[in-house]
Amino acid sequence: MSEIEQRGSLELPTTYDPTNAERKWYDAWLQGGYFRAGQRPEAKPYTIVIPPPNVTGKLHIGHALDLTLQDILIRFKRMQGFDALWVPGTDHAGIATQAKVEAKLREEGVTRYDLGREAFLERVWAWKEEYAGSIRSQWAKMGLSLDYSRERFTLDEGLSKAVREVFVRLYDKGLIYRGKRIINWDPAARTALSDIEVEYKEVNGHLYHLRYPLADGSGHLTVATTRPETMLGDTAVAVHPEDERYRHLIGKTLRLPIVNRDIPIVGDEYVDKEFGSGAVKITPAHDPNDFEVGGRHDLPQIIVMDESGKMNENAGPYQGMDRTECRKAIVKDLQEQGVCVRIEDHVHQVGHSERSGAVVEPYLSTQWFVAMKPLAEASIEAQKAGKGANFVPDRFERTYLHWMENVRDWCISRQLWWGHRIPAWYNDATGEIFVGAEAPAGADEPNSPWRQDEDVLDTWFSSALWPFSTLGWPEETEDLKRYYPTAVLVTGYDIIPFWVSRMIFTALEFTGIAPFKDVLIHGLVRDAEGRKMSKSLGNGVDPFEVIEKYGADAMRYMLSTGNTPGQDLRFRWEKVEQARNFANKIWNASRFALMNLEGFAASDIDLSGSLSTADRWILHRFHETARDVTRLMETYEFGETGRLLYNFIWDDLCDWYIEFAKLTLYGSDAAAKRSTQSVIAYVLDRTMRLLHPFMPYLSEEIWQHLPHEQGETITLAAWPVYDAKFEAQDAVAEMGLLMDAIRAVRNVRAEVGVTPGKKIEMLAKPTTAASESILRRNEEYLRRFCNTSQLTLDAALTPPDKAMTAIVTGLEIYLPLAGLIDIGQEIARLEKELATLNQEVERVEKKLANEGYIAKAPAHVVEQERAKGQDYRDKRDKVLARIAELRG
Repeated sequence: MSEIEQRGSLELPTTYDPTNAERKWYDAWLQGGYFRAGQRPEAKPYTIVIPPPNVTGKLHIGHALDLTLQDILIRFKRMQGFDALWVPGTDHAGIATQAKVEAKLREEGVTRYDLGREAFLERVWAWKEEYAGSIRSQWAKMGLSLDYSRERFTLDEGLSKAVREVFVRLYDKGLIYRGKRIINWDPAARTALSDIEVEYKEVNGHLYHLRYPLADGSGHLTVATTRPETMLGDTAVAVHPEDERYRHLIGKTLRLPIVNRDIPIVGDEYVDKEFGSGAVKITPAHDPNDFEVGGRHDLPQIIVMDESGKMNENAGPYQGMDRTECRKAIVKDLQEQGVCVRIEDHVHQVGHSERSGAVVEPYLSTQWFVAMKPLAEASIEAQKAGKGANFVPDRFERTYLHWMENVRDWCISRQLWWGHRIPAWYNDATGEIFVGAEAPAGADEPNSPWRQDEDVLDTWFSSALWPFSTLGWPEETEDLKRYYPTAVLVTGYDIIPFWVSRMIFTALEFTGIAPFKDVLIHGLVRDAEGRKMSKSLGNGVDPFEVIEKYGADAMRYMLSTGNTPGQDLRFRWEKVEQARNFANKIWNASRFALMNLEGFAASDIDLSGSLSTADRWILHRFHETARDVTRLMETYEFGETGRLLYNFIWDDLCDWYIEFAKLTLYGSDAAAKRSTQSVIAYVLDRTMRLLHPFMPYLSEEIWQHLPHEQGETITLAAWPVYDAKFEAQDAVAEMGLLMDAIRAVRNVRAEVGVTPGKKIEMLAKPTTAASESILRRNEEYLRRFCNTSQLTLDAALTPPDKAMTAIVTGLEIYLPLAGLIDIGQEIARLEKELATLNQEVERVEKKLANEGYIAKAPAHVVEQERAKGQDYRDKRDKVLARIAELRG
């Protein structure tokens, strides 16, 4: 017998044990195959592909937020009856993973070159297996309802086939090319980087003013640079062709200090006449703008560094020096020669490798590129025509379009061994280049002149295909036909350029359809002070430490309901504790309910009989909450959803309804008791369903003990649907008056220190016929929850002297507490209440005196304000009268 089949008859334990529930239910869910898509062929599909985490280590709290939001959506849609598919998977993360393995090898005293390519890759695959397994266990700890039967990895053969297909097709269209251009070079990892793998940081540096003499001895030009070591590769100095100061010098030559090479003065409109001296040194091999100028003037390209960031043979006496050492040495030499005439402090943005942290070197190199302009233009056109993705919040569409409109060609080759090897072969005999999904004929023969490119593709090249490659593309698989395009991508705003943009333009190019309908953008998880979490600050949070301490449900609830689309979230431990307390509140209320449902089956639920005011009210409130929760879930407003669920469960269900239900459950009216049991069973079952996407373990544990309709697991239970037949505004009004009266009495007790357990005399004066009718029907509730020794209910009541007073809409309450109250204290309390009422009257009157408000606001809203104002005035008059009475 399965775990699920055994549960129904058991009582809930005294306390909820998250650890036991998490282990038990996740195993049961997997064994039952409840997360597998394709079991509802008649249902509408709903697909999410997981943003694949890198196989480089543990998941962090940002992953936990991202994954929780996806799981909420998948569980919600599965319960709504969709054929819900959530595709899991991981990313090989070229640079990051290779760097981790190489660091481990260094600890062993070897390098990848010592091992050789094949042996090194065996080590990386072993790393991948270890960490992919670790990630799976972390997914399980969070309760993620992933379809593991469809798990993918970016280096799977199927995905590798898709990568080769895309490369070849783009190459055949002329959209992938090989060329010598300035790229971002990581000298630590010794590989090229794309523009968006470079992080710019503000650095305190220097601006060096250098004086270059004219070759004919007639003067000099002054240039300024932050990187004097690159001057060794200068091949010109540029001035603006219309700069009157220098026009006569264009075409002349300068003598480059240190290396004593003659370089020309060229005129180019790239130069800003107003900036600095108006003369700019041009180093085509070490600056992207200089590269463009050099191309226009056919200037030589002199590389002065090697791939490790050390000065090469073109650096003359500085050969072999690290670039930072060379800078110090060359500045010293330039100063001694009188060439460096001034050094200024200078704060500027310096690019750093996102992966290694090294300062990025603009470097002239032969690499493979994607020509982005045609792809970007097609994506922009689709977005503006409404055929792109819908960004939530919509302001992030601007981020996406800005990147597309300003995109540069994408450098896709990486000087690594771990990744998709570029499907290009070079014939050493003929110089021919062959690009294909398979090697050229004869490439595998001994002494073949064909050799495959040593480089691999940028990790993001394969990640860009993820929404359709994971479903089988380029094959026309059944999964691709059924589940593509996907419904929503959930991701952070920080990778819109890295990943979101690339998925969209590749999908449009190769499938003709945007890869997802919606892009739900969330923010970063920051610490309690709003700082970004980092190793250097030591303020990171391990999600599995949170789970260990408070349980997965508490962490999920805190992360998801503290989140507003697009906004950063501050992690606070006290918020997780509040979520845990919420779970305990639900557990205790459910435990009480189940103790009063012994022997009660789902078939016994009958809501057609005579129901109490409280019964009708909670049914109304539940359906109202179900309607609003569904609406908010559809628009990704998880924070507001959490607030509604919390208020309904904690306040309405636990604090009010269950307390009211005790009177019936402990009473002698068997029919009334049966009705209340029906209501409790009905509402608690469906409340657990609403809660399930957020707190899957707690809701399953409770649901399994409840009398409910046929079904093995709450994961497949039907999502509650609003039913208008439970609309009961009259019950809402009745309960509103009763709750106001009870709260008022409790507040008065608390203010003067009368304990809740002490019985009091209560005099109630209804001020309307409706309120009197309600109170008379529900006297028992007033006696019980106001804890009265005597209750007098009289519309003609004369207020007694020396009594505490509470005024609510439709009711005046007097509590004769002689000997328990200080009259002066009561007057002070009433005066405080009077001040509040005066403020409310003034606020309403000011609003109603505003002609603009009266003109613009809907008539019913204005009428509501008028009614509020009258209500405040009535209450104020009564408080004033009572103060006068007490003063005698």
